[in-house]
Amino acid sequence: MEPVHLAQADSGATASRPLSDWLPQLRAARPAGAYVHVPFCFHKCHYCDFYSFVDTKDRQDAYVERLLAEARTMAELVHEPLQTLFVGGGTPTLLADDRLRRLLGGLREALPWADGAEWTVEANPETVTAAKAQALASCGVNRVSMGAQSFQPELLRQLERHHEPASVARAMGLLRNAGIERLNIDLIFAIPTSTLAQWQDDLAQALKFAPDHLSCYGLVYEPGTPLRARLEAGGVERLDEELEASMVEHTVDTLAAAGYHHYEISNWAKPGQECRHNILYWQNGEWIALGPSASGHAAGLRWKNVALLQEWLDGGPWPPVRSVESLDEDGRIGEAFLMGLRLLDGMEAQRVRELLARGSRAAQRQAALDAAVARGDMMWTDGRLRFSERGVLTSDSVLRDLL
Repeated sequence: MEPVHLAQADSGATASRPLSDWLPQLRAARPAGAYVHVPFCFHKCHYCDFYSFVDTKDRQDAYVERLLAEARTMAELVHEPLQTLFVGGGTPTLLADDRLRRLLGGLREALPWADGAEWTVEANPETVTAAKAQALASCGVNRVSMGAQSFQPELLRQLERHHEPASVARAMGLLRNAGIERLNIDLIFAIPTSTLAQWQDDLAQALKFAPDHLSCYGLVYEPGTPLRARLEAGGVERLDEELEASMVEHTVDTLAAAGYHHYEISNWAKPGQECRHNILYWQNGEWIALGPSASGHAAGLRWKNVALLQEWLDGGPWPPVRSVESLDEDGRIGEAFLMGLRLLDGMEAQRVRELLARGSRAAQRQAALDAAVARGDMMWTDGRLRFSERGVLTSDSVLRDLL
């Protein structure tokens, strides 16, 4: 699954190329969604490995105009109305109100959208004002993902999150007053020094807001982040594995009792409120990508736009890309397992048999599946292969074997 190497610049560094260089293959694209990346933040959190930087507000106008020009160009790949839009970051709600309106309104004009399309915007609690909430609602945003992460001030400091826990309640209220009812809360567990009691309190606090969706992620020490550097320097310690497992088990039990469906390894939803955009990812669907560092998937290609704002601003109208990946058969099979089995409903038996009948690694994948079933990490039920609740704890290692 190595990326296709792009042309080399004279300096020896990898040069970007416009995505239009792959148009002959991309004309067969059938995207159902779009992802937009907004790189601006008011502070770079120590655990974050997404492309973002502290905003000086001097390039927001240029960003919006360039993004909309890219959307008008990428519309050539869109043959049917799109079902989902996800605006992530960074902190999209850091955009000034007029720029946020211009961005979202321009996307609505530039691309065809299905009636009832899901429009999600990520938000930081401190950046949500009454005016911002009205701007989102008036532009058609019908779902907001709130980055709460924790309600414990000392744990927010560990993560270098610069918001007060009380800001979550204020922001949720403003969004609901504006008419946005579909709300997700992001939480992180297994933060260094955290306890099971603190995680229990985080879940209890989140449930007070009655969100229709919760994303609960174990903290990951991503390479290249300040948090990873602190770990390697001995400045922080990973949480004990048994304690982390207890946190997962408590999450599963608590959210099930509260009426949430555990539909993906890290995601829970009220019935019918699953994130349709993320399901598009997990079902290996197709989407276009707009903005610096955004990743897209269509017509058998995966690509990543350049992760440098000025280089992206200087490009266009097609996005400049750093890497384009076209998977061989083994890569496509591994990816189908990797994505499909993240959903707790699992994969149909017939689909599993079809995948195991192809590729040079069929025997190894069959052995990995058999071993996971024998350990009780996976199970066959109702004609589907899925992770058991216990198996969710070890899902990463099982998926690596299948990939």
